[in-house]
Amino acid sequence: MQIITNNILPQEALSKLKNFGEIILLETEGIVYPAISNHPDIFFCTVGEELLVAPNLPKSFKNFLRENEINFGEGKKPLGQKYPATAIYNAVVTQNYLIANTKVVDEIILGLSTDKKIIHVNQAYTRCNLLPLSGEKFITSDKGIFKVLENEKMDVLYVNPAGIVLEGFKNGFFGGCCGVLENKVFIAGSLSSLAEGEKVREYLNDFDIIELYGGPLLDVGSVLFLNRWEHG
Repeated sequence: MQIITNNILPQEALSKLKNFGEIILLETEGIVYPAISNHPDIFFCTVGEELLVAPNLPKSFKNFLRENEINFGEGKKPLGQKYPATAIYNAVVTQNYLIANTKVVDEIILGLSTDKKIIHVNQAYTRCNLLPLSGEKFITSDKGIFKVLENEKMDVLYVNPAGIVLEGFKNGFFGGCCGVLENKVFIAGSLSSLAEGEKVREYLNDFDIIELYGGPLLDVGSVLFLNRWEHG
């Protein structure tokens, strides 16, 4: 199994992750603005068994995917330096739903999601703010997303993102701190550092929570597990 995540993760977190697969640390320069330049959820979007990547993802990372026989396709629009060109691939796609700002998301993601209910949200950094869990449960740190999903009668928890670290910003977002592998939820930091951490822990009582290190939650742009797209 291959795991793509941010190169700012502390060594303690990387040591834990290594127990679950081979790690590749994302690092780019000059494609999007620096605070999110190493965030997997900016460059990658998973749609069913398809891994979609930004066409201007550096060739070295495309080569890594090919060498590891990871099936992937390229989106149509390249990422850019300024919003909304930074949020084109930052969508949440589950078995039944595409949740995204439909005015921003790449048209290929829309095309691959015709069998799903498409839910528009104003927050174009949807995946940063929304963690999809198995069983169609969700955690979000965006009140607008929360209201939309609540109106759709979906199982969703809102958590205040205060205290989540993202360099250059007041705070990061909860979805960007996490990755999901089967019944395991990986969190870049300790829930005890979050004011509503216990509320999150209770909501995740049916999941195995793996806190990757003991410090504050880091918005690393998610931890992306690629095992579902292996073939051969």
